[in-house]
Amino acid sequence: MNKITLKYEIDLDFILIAIASPLKDYRLCYFINKLTGLKLAKVDDHEIWMSAQIGRLYFSRYACFSATSDTEYHLLANRGTEGGVLIPEMRHSDYFLIIKNFIDEEDLVAIQERIAEIPEVVVATEISPQKLKSKENLIF
Repeated sequence: MNKITLKYEIDLDFILIAIASPLKDYRLCYFINKLTGLKLAKVDDHEIWMSAQIGRLYFSRYACFSATSDTEYHLLANRGTEGGVLIPEMRHSDYFLIIKNFIDEEDLVAIQERIAEIPEVVVATEISPQKLKSKENLIF
């Protein structure tokens, strides 16, 4: 009998900015909207299945879509509502800003700088999603 092997490659065509901040998600979202001009709004939580022992975990998510640039922005919490961490190897990061589709390099630098200007934000830095072990948890 012939055996068919299916190779699955995760599409990681997005920019990932890790944010460390003690702010609640809605407060961080407010400041990001105020300083960057984005219109992030609460959407359904990001749901992932961890294991039979842990079960489903839910992570707060905010999103906006820019029709002029065809760019999607998602602010995703790294800490679950019931505990747990979305990306365990990035425990020091509290949130991730995911930017899908095209964004100009100058715009990206401006967004990072404006987020870093928020007094309660410790750091906002771009990281490579390909280097993460738990990168599949960022797919929604």
